[in-house]
Amino acid sequence: MRTNDACTLHRVNTITGSMTAKGLRVGIVCGRFNDLITDRLLSGAIDSLHRHGVDDKNITVTWIPGAFEAPLVARSLAERDDIDGVICLGAVIRGATSHYDFVAGQAAAGIQRASMDSGKPVIFGILTTETLEQALDRAGAKVGNKGAEAAVTLIETVSVLNEIAG
Repeated sequence: MRTNDACTLHRVNTITGSMTAKGLRVGIVCGRFNDLITDRLLSGAIDSLHRHGVDDKNITVTWIPGAFEAPLVARSLAERDDIDGVICLGAVIRGATSHYDFVAGQAAAGIQRASMDSGKPVIFGILTTETLEQALDRAGAKVGNKGAEAAVTLIETVSVLNEIAG
């Protein structure tokens, strides 16, 4: 039984988000490092936002060096009055050193903190993969486009928060 079916069965109050994003103002933080991947994630995110009704004029893309810089820039965007939520896109691919562990972990923790501190959704759309092939698969090849999924997550989360706020 799905969660919504259980709620209906028990007649509880349920809050669900709408997938209509007309008027939504979105910030996107995108890392240049591994741009073979991040360009595809960005295209997927923007395409998904368009499909759900977001106009180009309401999308602000900010380029950063890499995933490690995402939390600070995302928080700065989220604190703006003209941004409803932020999508962070990047690709951290494991290499021969422990650099991956530090970057991936700190990016994830920082993005969560940016969301909590700003009170707005800041979505983690940073790939953390073992190989370049895995990253390509998640950027539109075999496993869908995680940038597009991050955009849908943002749309639904903003909608849910708006429903809670009344």
